[in-house]
Amino acid sequence: MRTGPRSASDLPSRLAVRLVFVVLGGTQGGWMARIPAIRDAVGLDTAEWGVLSTASAFGDVIALVLVTVLIGRVGNRLLSLAAATLVLANAPLLAGASTVPALVAGLALWGLSATFLATPVNALAVAVERDAGRPLMAGFHASYSCGVLAGGALGTLAAATGTTPGAQLAWSSGVLGTLLVILAPRLPKDHPGGRPKSERRSLRHRFTPHLLVLAGVAFLGSFVEGAASQWSSVYTADQLGEGAALGATTYTCFSVAILAGRLFGDRLPDRRTALRVCLLTLLTGVIVTLAHPSLPFALTGFVLIGLGISCVLPAVIVLAGRQSDVPAGEAVSVVSIGQWPGFLLAGPAVGVLANATSLRVALGMLGVAAVGALVLSGRVRVPVD
Repeated sequence: MRTGPRSASDLPSRLAVRLVFVVLGGTQGGWMARIPAIRDAVGLDTAEWGVLSTASAFGDVIALVLVTVLIGRVGNRLLSLAAATLVLANAPLLAGASTVPALVAGLALWGLSATFLATPVNALAVAVERDAGRPLMAGFHASYSCGVLAGGALGTLAAATGTTPGAQLAWSSGVLGTLLVILAPRLPKDHPGGRPKSERRSLRHRFTPHLLVLAGVAFLGSFVEGAASQWSSVYTADQLGEGAALGATTYTCFSVAILAGRLFGDRLPDRRTALRVCLLTLLTGVIVTLAHPSLPFALTGFVLIGLGISCVLPAVIVLAGRQSDVPAGEAVSVVSIGQWPGFLLAGPAVGVLANATSLRVALGMLGVAAVGALVLSGRVRVPVD
């Protein structure tokens, strides 16, 4: 365990990495809060928006390929700064889109830049946590959640005052960009030009059995988070017949529970124990949600699901990034590859099953995913520094 003075000396690095997480969350929350205005500016209806919004997935795929190839060759610090700059530059362009081609390009570039940023910044977070000698990863992800909430609040305020989405995102990107320039020198340093060639692992050897297990847990956890994010409000509003306002309340409770879990998630120092506790809490939440079709059960259940899912990915990233046989950035890239399809498939999978049966039955898939992740977590080992 590090001493107090060393922990204090690590503070600028922690703040710099937290800022990059805020950049990612703040821009995402900012433009997503203005989707109705962006959609209307382009002249789309809800169905057309749903189709065009999938353009971000193309950027995601390109980003996963690029980051998998570059992560061992270019330093995590340089990759993080390049991706964060692209995120900040693209946000006002996406928000200010007024034509379909501009919107599609902005969404694809958003998917590319945001997904590209996630791997190196998590690798930097692993490095800062290792240097500090105490758990910090959940707190870094809490910074992302705070950014999403702050961006959403700013978007709400901007909409209320008649500020255009483009102007709103230009202002927030300018502020965040200025802070990034100030704190960029404090980001953890790594090998100049990336890791020496002799220390890199080939793509084939990067996918070790243990990292594949962690990637599987990340996939299942992301599936649950994606499904709960998209369907929690619908379940309360439509399945339970409680209306849109209480549906939105359910989603808000779920989101706040994720933030609360991340704010306190670093208090469990054993990451494998933290992972299993989170997965058990998640499974309990699914059981409570589906035990009885009523508002109290739904609210309580989605709060437990939020608390449970909050620290699954942070724990998986730390367990992956601290393996002795694969460099942190390369290991985190394996987890990212496993995580991304979970978010992509969650919404459609639940929707298809809900159409065939009911949404209550379809949400049982979250319980199946939680059980699967618990089984895989039994094969997770704690890295020895």
